[in-house]
Amino acid sequence: MLRFRRTELVLALQAEGSVACAPQPRDEKGMRITDANWSIVEDYLKKDDRAVLPLGSTEQHGYLSLSVDAILSERVAVEAAEPLGVPVFPAVPYGITPYYLAFPGSMSVRAATYMALIRDLLDSLYKTGFRRILIVNGHGGNSPAMPVTMEWMSDHPGARCRFHNWYNAPEVWKKVQEIDPVATHASWLENFPWTRLPGVEMPTQKKPMVDMSKIKDRGPEGVRQVIGDGNYGGYYQRDDTEMMAIWKVAVEETRGLMAGSTWE
Repeated sequence: MLRFRRTELVLALQAEGSVACAPQPRDEKGMRITDANWSIVEDYLKKDDRAVLPLGSTEQHGYLSLSVDAILSERVAVEAAEPLGVPVFPAVPYGITPYYLAFPGSMSVRAATYMALIRDLLDSLYKTGFRRILIVNGHGGNSPAMPVTMEWMSDHPGARCRFHNWYNAPEVWKKVQEIDPVATHASWLENFPWTRLPGVEMPTQKKPMVDMSKIKDRGPEGVRQVIGDGNYGGYYQRDDTEMMAIWKVAVEETRGLMAGSTWE
């Protein structure tokens, strides 16, 4: 497979224990569809039929980027796929998130629309030759797409599709709980170097947990009134050494679902 050169943030642990991010060019086996053309993909399909489709969302994440879910799902997919040479498609940037529509910049897709979209994307992948597809999901609200994958496999004998919530997968969640059991939406759990915004300072205090029972029966305006800045509870940021420990587990766990032997 053609190798691609890309720039990746590499965390360098300094002698004093601080963490810095530095861009370094690397030659990788992995194929980002963004960096490929149709003939490169056609050549790939002559020897492999795996693909990765990340799912994200555009929604409020407190002090972090509105694109947190898309950024993280695509990045973990790309890093996991690199040594395996499996192509990664661009993250679907929109998801099901009607409860955040009182926060400007948030965008939501109707559940029926979203499920139809995922079905169409899977059909497209199948039509062009892919048979083993890993969906890497970064947004809990996208869970209605999971049964779509089961229906799709029923209609496409021989095709395989896995739905992977990378952020609460067993090994990742175990590591999260080791570090801090209070890990919620828009809290430290989603605060990585690549989801922060330049010049935006994080609160240093630990936010009390939001009463989730007050969210379940409220529309967008009511949800905003209850959760305030968007964080559901807990610290807003933790040490990057801890975050990289979680990220390492996430990449390895996601890669394990891509490996050829696991599809047998």
